[in-house]
Amino acid sequence: MNYARELEFAHRLATAADANAKHIRASGVSAETKADTSPVTIADRENERMVREAIENEFPADGILGEEGSSKTGSGRRRWIVDPIDGTRDYLRGNRFWCVLIALEEADDPVVAVAHFPMLDETYWAVRGSGSYLNQDRLRVSSIESINSCVFSPNGLHLVEARPYLPAVMEFMQRSWAVRCYGGPLDACLLAAGMVDIWFEPKLEVWDLAALKLIIEEAGGDFFALDGSRRIDRGTALACAPGISAHVLEAFGMIPALR
Repeated sequence: MNYARELEFAHRLATAADANAKHIRASGVSAETKADTSPVTIADRENERMVREAIENEFPADGILGEEGSSKTGSGRRRWIVDPIDGTRDYLRGNRFWCVLIALEEADDPVVAVAHFPMLDETYWAVRGSGSYLNQDRLRVSSIESINSCVFSPNGLHLVEARPYLPAVMEFMQRSWAVRCYGGPLDACLLAAGMVDIWFEPKLEVWDLAALKLIIEEAGGDFFALDGSRRIDRGTALACAPGISAHVLEAFGMIPALR
């Protein structure tokens, strides 16, 4: 299926959310703490409201799921999944690695993805079956076949959810050619671009993963949850270049499962 209209729409929404977040931050922004201890700002909420209203206007039959509470059951098999600002801590501190994540899911599978990094002037995007791109350049994961040659990006090591995996993470950190951590979304996109070879996350939500999974897979990368499945609703993520998948799965004690 051709998703040209949906892709253009997602790009347009991400750019509008970018401008809105920058405008709000220029006037000064503070954060509240949500029940899960993560921060939320008026920019998160306003971006999600703007995106939700645009979806309801242009694709009224589609479902919606957003980090800040948007939830709508559509009349068909399609659902937009939105993280209006992924990396709110970075946004608050003025770091450059926050982004806007927008994905369209059909029959429980992401089919359109946009990860827009306003402060880097970079937009990673993908359409199922049509490849993955950074701005207009086609992406491809690395051809690395050795852990000793890989760049490893582990995230969330301070979380209690990471504890069962720390021995495997430490092993990879010590065997890897380099360890680099810029934050989950950017690390995932750098994997798709062939600049990172393993990405680890012990605690994530569906809106964190919908766009990133598609961008990685369309660049030729392998994506898993830490239970061995390839689903985005398991709360974890592990992605890598295909040449080292067997090493990664063995180290984390996983057997790949059909989705």
